[in-house]
Amino acid sequence: MTENRVSEIERMVVTRVFDAPRELVWKAWTDPKYVMQWWGPKGFTSPVCQMDFRVGGRLLCCMKAPDGQEFWNAVEYHEIVLHEKIVSLMYFSDAEGNRIEPATLGIEHEAIEGAFDVTLFEDLGNGQTKLTFIGNEPMESARNSGQMEGWIQILDQVAAVVAQLAEAR
Repeated sequence: MTENRVSEIERMVVTRVFDAPRELVWKAWTDPKYVMQWWGPKGFTSPVCQMDFRVGGRLLCCMKAPDGQEFWNAVEYHEIVLHEKIVSLMYFSDAEGNRIEPATLGIEHEAIEGAFDVTLFEDLGNGQTKLTFIGNEPMESARNSGQMEGWIQILDQVAAVVAQLAEAR
């Protein structure tokens, strides 16, 4: 039997090009007042977002479904390179940030053992920024579970926040 290694598994990857400088995209991604505007798929709100954005810090956010059901996520920050890269580990949690199994919430989520989430911010020039999110879930599982579609919707909402920030400049 062969063992799958992180590098051998096709991981979930979503990208988006924003018509905004990298600093604005970074701000939308790392400032809790903006994260609350985009956290969760379309139709969800984020009534709570606490963020200690530093290596060793943590984010705790609530996603509230249109039916009122709450889902909590925690993110642990493992590496931060200003305006370039964030390496983190996201997981389902309770309201205090304690890890819980997604299945207890009726959610299918297959995390890759030993894999972190990686968010890259690439300056494309001409005021454009490419954001790449590499998740810790296999691509096939992400497609089947709806995670891929959820992240596409999230990036749509990030784009709206970035556009507001760009207009305010």
